Parts: sequence; C-alpha cells; structure tokens
Amino acid sequence: MQKSCFFKISVIKKIILIVLGMFVGVANGLFGSGGGMIAVPALKYVSGLNQKNAQATAIAVILPVSIISALVYILGGKYDLMLGVYVGGGAILGAVLGAFVLSKLSNKILSILFCLLMIAGGIKIICS
Repeated sequence: MQKSCFFKISVIKKIILIVLGMFVGVANGLFGSGGGMIAVPALKYVSGLNQKNAQATAIAVILPVSIISALVYILGGKYDLMLGVYVGGGAILGAVLGAFVLSKLSNKILSILFCLLMIAGGIKIICS
C-alpha cells in the first residue's frame, strides 16, 4: 500500500476534496454511476496522485458510496434482483480483469484510456 499523501495536502485542498467528494456522492446516487469520473481527476489534480493511484483510490471511495446508493434504490423498490445478479456477476469478473490490467499499463496509457472513456461518455450523452 502506498503511503498516504493526505497529511501533505493543504487545508484548502482538503476542503476542495471534501466538496468534490460530495459531487461524487450526488453523481453516484443520482445516476447510479459516474462518481469515479469526478473522483479520478479530483484525486489526480488536487491531491497530486498519479493516474494508477488516483483510479485505485477512486474505486475504494466509490465502494461505500455505491453500497449506500444501492440500499436506497433497493429500499425504494427500484432494484431488479435477477438483473442485478447477472450483471453483478459479470461486473465482478470484469473488476478482477480490470484491476489486473491496471497494474500492467503505464500511467500515460491509462490517462489516455480514461480520457477516451470520458469523451465517449460525453458524446453518448449529447447524442441521446
């Protein structure tokens, strides 16, 4: 595990990260995803993490946020159990594969892939 950079960050940057964290939670709760698209750049540019560490930290941040969002959706009756089981199973396999691939790619290639994913998502939203 990498040493924390938290104690080296100024108070202003910590406040910025908390506010951005709130946006992460809102995006995840409102859209069911998307929090990582906010968390990765925030962790990279505000805290100074490299791409791999920013993405890995964002995943750890998204886990509890996703659990809370899922509970709200389940309690609100907006959850299809069988679809969740099938998609969730595939997602677990994909997560293992993605974490393995993350360790093999350079920060530069990972940054490019992340940017392409964000651009593709933006184009899809604009065109729908």
